[in-house]
Amino acid sequence: MKNIHFIGIGGIGMSALAQYFKDRGAAVTGSDRERGPVTEMLEEKGIQVLVPQGAENVPEDAEQVVYSDAVPADNPERAQAARRGIPQSSYFEMLGKVSAPMRTVAVAGTHGKTTTTGMLGSILINAGASPTVIVGSIVRDFGSNYLRGESDLFVVEACEYRDHLLELSPAVLVVTNLEWDHTDWFPSLAALQETFRKALARVPANGAIVTRPGDPNIAPLLGAAKARIVDYAKEPAFDLRLPGEFNRMNARAAAAAARTVLPGIADDALRGSLADFRGTWRRFEYKGKTANGADVYDDYAHHPTAVRETLKALRARTKGKIFVAFHPHLYSRTKDLLDGFAQSFKDADEIFIAPIYAAREKDDGSVSSALLAARVRANGAGATALDFEAIEREFAKAGPGDAVMTMGAGDIYKVADRAAGRA
Repeated sequence: MKNIHFIGIGGIGMSALAQYFKDRGAAVTGSDRERGPVTEMLEEKGIQVLVPQGAENVPEDAEQVVYSDAVPADNPERAQAARRGIPQSSYFEMLGKVSAPMRTVAVAGTHGKTTTTGMLGSILINAGASPTVIVGSIVRDFGSNYLRGESDLFVVEACEYRDHLLELSPAVLVVTNLEWDHTDWFPSLAALQETFRKALARVPANGAIVTRPGDPNIAPLLGAAKARIVDYAKEPAFDLRLPGEFNRMNARAAAAAARTVLPGIADDALRGSLADFRGTWRRFEYKGKTANGADVYDDYAHHPTAVRETLKALRARTKGKIFVAFHPHLYSRTKDLLDGFAQSFKDADEIFIAPIYAAREKDDGSVSSALLAARVRANGAGATALDFEAIEREFAKAGPGDAVMTMGAGDIYKVADRAAGRA
């Protein structure tokens, strides 16, 4: 394919795939609803991004259209492609096609897959393995969510939502952990486990599964596996720049996967790569200081466990008060995991709940940021439902020794940028 158009190119996976095709000589264009850090990065790399979306954006010579999950069939650009008979593939369908002939290492799981993928990619790069890497965030160590490799190794962050994980054919499958999530697609933990059971069963006998066999949500699924099981919990603790026990577990998973792919890799190479790893965009990212001297952080955490563990790590490094602004992601997730969220903020002193980020959903009135704030208060923590502007005013009250953190999968990170004087 020489001419490819990406609809929703600002998506973190879409943007990586666009870079992949450009590196292989294709003429790549794309569109999105708005500009942001990812579209800016693409344009710096010579990829044209058209905003807003419209039928006229589809190039006359387009041979293939790739669209993100967030783009419905009646999107004007998809409709235009259909009228003109241009083949269309979803992001995950195309990712499955390009990775199929490669020796694919897929990193999946509820928590930590972005950081684990970035760590693994960095280890393999430093070891001279020259992998192609696609990550669900911008990795500081290579300044992008994508890195071109020259070998047959293809390292990719996988997503279980809508069973997308099953589009891939990995020789090595990493499963970091497993909890109920994506509740709009998986009605129960058992439904989620079934998708992972299928993914584990598809890893070939000469492949490997890197996971924690002792995880009670993973252990029952391993009976379906033909491939050998590698227990990443047996890896030692590594010295890291990144805080938190969750990152130490991510490092163990990355190290075990690297040993699986490169059996002769030296321990010093693993330790050096992990010690130097600088993290990814929106994962415990330090933004700077407020005008009053409080430290500013941002994190993508949008599941109760991730919120709890991230705040625990922030508490360990903060002498003063912690101000946290949480942006709930999806009405369904907020409602289904409400009890977990209500108990996740105990390490914060001031908690501000932003309006729920609807994304692909409609509000049925059954859940709200005010309801979540009330449930957090009922669990002994002080929480208030506020809009972004009010949160910024509250953040301005933090002083030296305090920390402010924005959390969530929506655009709450913009509040952190403004608080640190970066917007």
